[in-house]
Amino acid sequence: MSVLNGMVLITYFNDLRAQGVSPALAACRSANTRLRPVLMTALVASFGFIPMALSTSQGAELQRPFATVVIFGILTSTALTLLIIPLCWPGAIKWNSNPRLCLAIGNDALCLHRVAAQ
Repeated sequence: MSVLNGMVLITYFNDLRAQGVSPALAACRSANTRLRPVLMTALVASFGFIPMALSTSQGAELQRPFATVVIFGILTSTALTLLIIPLCWPGAIKWNSNPRLCLAIGNDALCLHRVAAQ
């Protein structure tokens, strides 16, 4: 589910880029616009495990830890998806378009050279 939420963000990001929006602005707009659908899918999946997490019937001692891990895993992966993809995707676009990328560290510069695939 986290991968599909990431795909939703990246697809909208690429649509905005095709319209000529800058990478940073496209990342912000895609995160803001797709926040509701991503949160809704994660919350619905998490709410589905609440009865299992609160169960006290026979066999619940095996179900409760599993449900707890799944709920927090879904919520954590959703939060990371909403934070990491908009932060990293504009950099990935720049990395893909620049054959030479330099990172300034103090007075020195660390240059990474990419070799074009042949």
